[in-house]
Amino acid sequence: MGKLGKKARKFAKKNLQSVHKRRRKMKSTFKRKAPSRHKDALHDTGDLIREQLNKGSSEGTRIDDNAAGKFLDDIFAEGDDNYLEDISESDGFLSEDSECPYIFEDENEGGDEDNHAVLLGENEKIHMEIVAQKKRLDCLLEKDPKFSEFLASRRAELEASKHEDIYSDEEDGTKFPNKDDVSEHQSDKKTLTTCTIDVWCWLVMEEPNGPALSNLLNGFRTACQYGIDSDECPLRISNKEVFSKILTFVLNESDGIFRRLLGISDFCNHERIQKLKNTSMWETAGPLLKSYLRSCLLLLNQVTDGQILVLVLTRLKASTVFFAAFPSLTGRLIKILVHLLGTGEESLSLSSFLMIRDISLQLGSDCLDKCLSQTYKAFVAHCKFAQTTNLKHLEFLTNSIVELYSLDIQKSYPKVLLSLQHLANILRQTLKSKKKEELKKICNWQFLNCANLWVKFITLNIKDHDLQPLSALLIEIINGMAYLFPGPRHLPLRLKCVHMLNNLSSASGLFIPIASLVFDCLEYKGGGNGDTARGKPLDLLSVLKVPKQFLKSRGFQEECIHSAIELLLAHFSHWSYHISFPEVATIPLILMKRFHEKTTLESLRRSVKRFIDQVEQNIELIRRKRDEVGFSPKDHESVQSFLQLEKNVANASFTQYYASILQKSRFNQSITV
Repeated sequence: MGKLGKKARKFAKKNLQSVHKRRRKMKSTFKRKAPSRHKDALHDTGDLIREQLNKGSSEGTRIDDNAAGKFLDDIFAEGDDNYLEDISESDGFLSEDSECPYIFEDENEGGDEDNHAVLLGENEKIHMEIVAQKKRLDCLLEKDPKFSEFLASRRAELEASKHEDIYSDEEDGTKFPNKDDVSEHQSDKKTLTTCTIDVWCWLVMEEPNGPALSNLLNGFRTACQYGIDSDECPLRISNKEVFSKILTFVLNESDGIFRRLLGISDFCNHERIQKLKNTSMWETAGPLLKSYLRSCLLLLNQVTDGQILVLVLTRLKASTVFFAAFPSLTGRLIKILVHLLGTGEESLSLSSFLMIRDISLQLGSDCLDKCLSQTYKAFVAHCKFAQTTNLKHLEFLTNSIVELYSLDIQKSYPKVLLSLQHLANILRQTLKSKKKEELKKICNWQFLNCANLWVKFITLNIKDHDLQPLSALLIEIINGMAYLFPGPRHLPLRLKCVHMLNNLSSASGLFIPIASLVFDCLEYKGGGNGDTARGKPLDLLSVLKVPKQFLKSRGFQEECIHSAIELLLAHFSHWSYHISFPEVATIPLILMKRFHEKTTLESLRRSVKRFIDQVEQNIELIRRKRDEVGFSPKDHESVQSFLQLEKNVANASFTQYYASILQKSRFNQSITV
C-alpha cells in the first residue's frame, strides 16, 4: 500500500477519530490544575521535623464516614449538625500588621552560586552534544544527497501540521499556560525566609500580643499547606528548613503563648474557657487561637507519616481544653482521632486514644457521648477480620474502648444496653429463619468481637457497679451463638464462646454451666485414628469455621481436645475453693473418665488422667474441709467466706496444677502465633 498524499494526510489529521481522541486528551491535560512544585515536600522534610520536635508509615488521614459495618453501624446514628457546621467561611489567614517586618535578604547566595555553576555545566554538556549531533548529520548529508531532500520535505510537513494544530486549538478555545502569568502570580506572594521566621519568633516570645503573632500563624497555616497549590495563600515558603523551623516553633510554644494571652493556668477547665469568650481578651486572642487549631487539623489531615502525626498529637494534646470554645473544630478533631485510632500504627493509635480520653474528660458530657459513639463505630468497622497480623491491634482497640466506656458508667450504660439489644435482635431473627444469609451475620468476627468487647467491659466494672442486666443479656447472646452452630467445623467458635462465659462467671461470681459445650468438643471424632498424619497446623485463634481438609487431621483433633480441657480446667479453677465444688465437678468427672477410656492417643490419655487425678484430689479436700464446719447451707455469709484464707494463699495442689497448664498454654499460643 502506497503512502498517503499531502491532502489525504491533512484530511486524516482533521477528521480521524484517533486524532480527535488525542486532542481531547491534550485539552484535559492542560485544563487540569498544574502539579505542585512541592509534591513530595512533606516527605522530604519529615526527618527535619522529627529531629527538631524531639528536642522540645501509615495510611493517609482522609476519613471515610461510611466505614462501619452494614448491620451494626446504625445503632448510634446521632445527628452531627452541632459539630459539623460549616467552618469554611474564610480561608483561615489573618490580617497582618505592616509594622511586622519581612526580611528579603538573599539567604541562599552560596546556594544560588552553586546552582548557577551546575546549570553552566549542564548547558555546556548539552551544547557539546548538539555540536556532535550536527557533525554526524553533516557527514550523512555528504554521503547521501537524497537525505537532504527528505529532511526538507519532513520539515515542511511538520510546519504545516504545527500550524493546523494551533489553528484548531484556537477554534476549540484551548489555552496553554502562560509562563509569564505563572511567574507573575508567584512573584505576588511574599517569601518566608529563615531570617524572617527567626525575627518573628523572637518578637512573639518577647511580646505575645504584638503584631508578629498574626504573621507567624499565617506562616504556620502556609506550612500546613506546604506541597498544596493554593491561589489564596499570600505567602510562599522558600525551602524545607523554613518549613521545619516554623512548624517546630509553633507546635512547641503555642500552648504557652495562648495561656499567657488569656491569663489561664495549666489546670484550666472547659467552663473557664466558655466564660473567657465573653471577655475583651477573647476578641483579640480568639481568632488567633482558632487559626492555630484549624491549621493543626489541616496538618493532621494532610500528613501521612506516622511519626510526624504522633509528634503533632503530642503537642496538640496540651491544648485540648481550648477546643471547648469551638464545637465545630472539636467534631472534626474527634473524627480524625478516631480514624487514626483504628488505622494507625501502635504509637499513633496510642497517641490518638490518649487525646480522645482527654477530650472525653475535659470537654464535657457532650464530647464524651460523641467519643463513645464514634469509637464504637470505628471498632465495628475494623473488627470484621481477625488474623495473626492484626490480633494485637484488635486487642488494643478493645482495651481502649473498654477504658473509654469505663470513664462514666452512667453515661455509657445506655449505649452498651442498646448495642446488646441490637445483637440480641440479630440473633433472634437468625434463630427464627436460620437462612444462610442470616447465619453469616452470627458466625463472623464482627459479631463475636462485639460480644467480646462487652464481656471485657462487664468483667472490668461489674464488681463496682450494678451491671447484672447487661451480664444476663450477654450470657443469653453467647449461649445462643454457641448452640446455633453444633457441627465440628464450628468448634473454634464454640470454644471462644466458652472462654467468654468463663470470664463472665469469674468476674460476676455467677455459676454458668459450660460442661455441655465442652464435652461436645471432646465427643467429636474426625473419622481418623491415631496413625492419621498431623498435616498442616491450624491456628484456632484466627478461625471460626474449620476448613474441611483439617477435620480428619490428628493435629486438629488434639488441639481441640487440649483447648476443651483447658477451658474446663479454667471453669473448675473458678470454683475450686467453693463449698459446692464436689457437686459441680461430679458429672463432668464421670464424662471425663468415659472419654479417657475411649481415647487411643497416648499423649491425650496422660493429660486426661492427670486432670482426673487433680480434680478428685480437690474434691476430697473440699469434702474434708466441709465436714469440719458447723454452719448450714442457708448461712450465705459463712458459705461465701468458706476457705477464703486458703484461696488467698493459693497453695492448693489444684491451683498449682492449673497455673502450670496455663503457663504451657500461653507458651504454645505464642509459638503458634
